Order: sequence, then structure tokens, then C-alpha cells
Amino acid sequence: MGEPGHEHLDAALAARGIDSAWAVWDDPAVDWAAADLVAVRATWDYDVRLPEFLAWADRLGPRLLHGAEAFRWNTDKAYLVELGRVGRVPVVPTVVVDDLTDLRAAVDRFGDCVVKPRIGAGGRGVSVVTADSEPEAPRPGTLIAQPLVESVRTDGEISVFVIDGRPVSQVRKQPAPGEIRVHEEYGGATYPSALTDEAASISTEAVAASATILGTDLVYARIDLMRHDGRLMVSEVEITEPGLYLDVLPDNAAPFAEAVARRL
Repeated sequence: MGEPGHEHLDAALAARGIDSAWAVWDDPAVDWAAADLVAVRATWDYDVRLPEFLAWADRLGPRLLHGAEAFRWNTDKAYLVELGRVGRVPVVPTVVVDDLTDLRAAVDRFGDCVVKPRIGAGGRGVSVVTADSEPEAPRPGTLIAQPLVESVRTDGEISVFVIDGRPVSQVRKQPAPGEIRVHEEYGGATYPSALTDEAASISTEAVAASATILGTDLVYARIDLMRHDGRLMVSEVEITEPGLYLDVLPDNAAPFAEAVARRL
């Protein structure tokens, strides 16, 4: 049980005298009240059970890092519209799609579009819509549209890990040929990458801007970035289940464990 490479985090916590255990969020046998602190790490089914997941988060109260309100905001990808309006960080242009008129308007504005479920994880339900497409009418409030960022096919996507407000590492994620999704289940691959000043600066500001919107402390986050119109832009702010990629970057364990220790 646990995310890939979790043994590195287990060891880092133990080295700091912290007793830890992995648990499934909906396991009725878990006594959550016995925990001093709970950190959501790899909850990949929240998108199909969001009301249950948020109700569980509400019940945990202040012992849950980030908390239910942060998760409520972050699990709806429309947050990217709000983050873009703040103007502090470059965000891949994002619009909410409620009907076919909205979708056609997005194609007119952006050209080829990536359409995503507003509540989605793991690349599920992502599609590409072009001027020649004949998509089905969406249900109101369920989709967002973004321009198809062509650089993802060649440069891939960058992810920066920000812990306690400090960028600590970076990976590059490459999709399989013919794909735009970088997830392993679609043939994508993840590689360690040197942390660049550009990516670090944008990611740090993205976390700070998100924390300001939420009015809460964001202990850990993963910022996904793509190069669009010649500059890096935020494509996702992952604060609900930002995998630490410990199997690729085992050194991410130490700063995460330090962040936990500071809050105990």
C-alpha cells in the first residue's frame, strides 16, 4: 500500500521519529481520530466519488493537511480560470464549457482544443476537439477547454514539486507517440530533470497565488507546466493528490517529511 517509492518516505518519517501508516481513505476500520496529522497522498478514485471524498475530508477537520475546502477548490479544474484571472502566474488559457455553443466558441478562439472533465484524474475523459469534430453536447458544468499545446508532443510536460513554499525538484513527463497524455497508463514516461530557474519561479508563485485564493497554508503541491506561445504556463496545480514520484525522485521524501515534522 502507498504510492510508488513510498518506502523512501516511510524511512524519512521514521528517521525523524514519526510513526506513520498508509491507509485507504474510505476504510471503515481506520480510526482517523487516532492520527495527529493526515496527509492525502495518492487518492486516485476521488473523481468518481467526490461527494464522499469531500465529506470524509470535512469530518477529519484540522488534522487534515490542506483540508476539505482546498480540495473542494482544487478538484474542480475550473480553478484554473480563477487562477488565471489573478494575473500573478501564466496559466494555459482555460474556459468552462457548458454546451456545444461554448465548445465551438473555444475552438474558434483556440483552434484545436483539449477538452477535460472539470472533475477528473489520471487523464480519464480527456479528448481533442477540432473544427471538424462532431462532439456530443456536454452536460452543463462538467467540462473545461484549453488550447492543444503542441509542445507536449515533443517537449512533454514539466512538473515541479513545491514543499513548504520552496521548489525542491523537477521531472519531465513525455507522452507516447501519438498521445498528448503523459500518464504511464497511456504509455507516458517520467524522468528526473534539473530544476530550472524559470520553472521554479513560476511554480513557487503558482502555489503562493493558490494559497492566497484559498486563505490557507499549502504544505505541498506539484505544479504541472507546458510551454505555450513561447513561455512556460501552468496547466495544473495539484494539491489534492500530488504524487511525489518517489520512485523517480527519492530525495523528495526528506523535505516532505520535514514539512510534516514541523506541523506535528
